[in-house]
Amino acid sequence: MKVCYFGIYDPLYARNRILIDGLRQNCIEIIKCDSRRRGILKYIDLAIKHWRIRKEYDAMIIGFPGYQAMIVARFLTRKPIIFDCFTSLHDSMVSDRSKVSPRSIKAIYFWFLDWLSMQIADVILFDTQAHIDYASATFGIKKRKFKRIWIGANTDIFSTHYFVGNEESVVENSAQGLALRRSESTGKGLTLRQEFSTAAHSEESKDFSVLFFGTFIPLQGIEYIIEAAKRLENEAIHFAVIGNGQMKKKILWLAGALAVRNVLFIDFLSQEALVKKIAEADVCLGIFGNTLKTQRVIPNKVYECLAMKKPVITADTPAARELLSDRDVCFVKTADSASLAEGILRIKNDKNTMENIAQNGYDTFIKNATPNILGRELKGIVEELSYNMKHRT
Repeated sequence: MKVCYFGIYDPLYARNRILIDGLRQNCIEIIKCDSRRRGILKYIDLAIKHWRIRKEYDAMIIGFPGYQAMIVARFLTRKPIIFDCFTSLHDSMVSDRSKVSPRSIKAIYFWFLDWLSMQIADVILFDTQAHIDYASATFGIKKRKFKRIWIGANTDIFSTHYFVGNEESVVENSAQGLALRRSESTGKGLTLRQEFSTAAHSEESKDFSVLFFGTFIPLQGIEYIIEAAKRLENEAIHFAVIGNGQMKKKILWLAGALAVRNVLFIDFLSQEALVKKIAEADVCLGIFGNTLKTQRVIPNKVYECLAMKKPVITADTPAARELLSDRDVCFVKTADSASLAEGILRIKNDKNTMENIAQNGYDTFIKNATPNILGRELKGIVEELSYNMKHRT
């Protein structure tokens, strides 16, 4: 079977790359029809490129983000179209991030774009059932049109093996491996000391290390991480908070106001350096925000850390419970720094719990969310849709 992956998506964005790789691993031939042009030229470019391959594929998948591309695609083909909506534009920009006033023209436009793109698709993909329930209720789309495909993680990048020293030295993510990594210099690229020259804690630090990385959007609840760090500043625990974004200034102000002494802020890391930091962390953090969208998502970072067999602490939400249990991660209360601090101490002070959660979370990831498994599920969706459309009367 041949699938046209269509739109103005970024092929290197994790969601797109995982699904494309997963389909290929399941013997689906991918024909890319994408454009990086600007303005209206990108739609003209898409139409021209599609004309050349219009007879070569069996079904089309609209890559994320694909709201406008979905509308263009419907004009170009009557073949089966699967729309990887992944997230509602209105929900992200208006409800969660408050970038746009709810009563503005732009908010109305985002709502209409969400509704129309979902309305004209044959199948709509989201990452959780909680997201599906929201989209169905908000935009009046029948639930039978939706399918759930987890986000997953790229196991070529995020895995249980980590390079130290030189490229021929491989250490498994384990307590023994962690001890070795702390005693070795880093391999290719910048050393941790160079990357984090302003750090209060070097790579030789014996403190318990807590890692968060993200884009500083409201659903992540980074303010609760900072407050938890303050509660734990006398417990030989240090935090690394990596990333930049909408709430960075507010978070830095909060850290200053609380006089937090055990948090290191890092603006940017290469993917290679980020993987190093995950491997070297004792525990990794998910999301904790006090927003409705927090309740509907399992973020990339959770899958990526599970794939590296790291113990994960994240908010106890309906979305997270769709895939994970108390055996797989350490659940804490949403928007509650005291609960988060308690969870970190629980992991720190109980090695058996830390190792069991890491192993169980990894096993759940391997059984449910590798690219190969997600590709197999998506292949089934494509085949079912193609069959039904060919045989409907």
